[in-house]
Amino acid sequence: MEASAKKHYPNRDLPESKQTMAIVAILLVVSALLIAIITIGGWDKLQGAKPVNIFYVLVYLLFAYYTTRWNRGVLPVVSALSVILIIFCAVAAPAWFARDKDGFDSPPLPESLLGLLTLSLIPVALLLIVFAMRGFQQHWNVEAGSRADLEARGLLGEPGEPRPVS
Repeated sequence: MEASAKKHYPNRDLPESKQTMAIVAILLVVSALLIAIITIGGWDKLQGAKPVNIFYVLVYLLFAYYTTRWNRGVLPVVSALSVILIIFCAVAAPAWFARDKDGFDSPPLPESLLGLLTLSLIPVALLLIVFAMRGFQQHWNVEAGSRADLEARGLLGEPGEPRPVS
């Protein structure tokens, strides 16, 4: 007897799992957009940070895609990258505000706006960490098979029989 190839992930059907997945994906896209705006708006004045910013934009957009595909494995990586992003923002924001004086060349966007956008990334990244860890704890990867599927894989025996040990 051939087992059904269709897998069912019951934790993905829960409303809180769907909500968490959507929030994580939205926060990733918002973070990527904020980083892109800061990068484009301060392009001439960024010193060596351009590759890092481009990396964050591309990776966050890629992870947003994977999150919508229920890939739970990217969530811890998202949290780690968000911690690093918070550190970068905490260092960079005061520098933007310090440039908002006479005698400095201005980037395309005002320095005070770039500083404000950089500071706004900190709470977004904190929320991203919280919701990514919440999604990780929801076990999106746990599948529930039918009895026929479990029997076909040798995971179930007859009632009263000892279970096979792997």
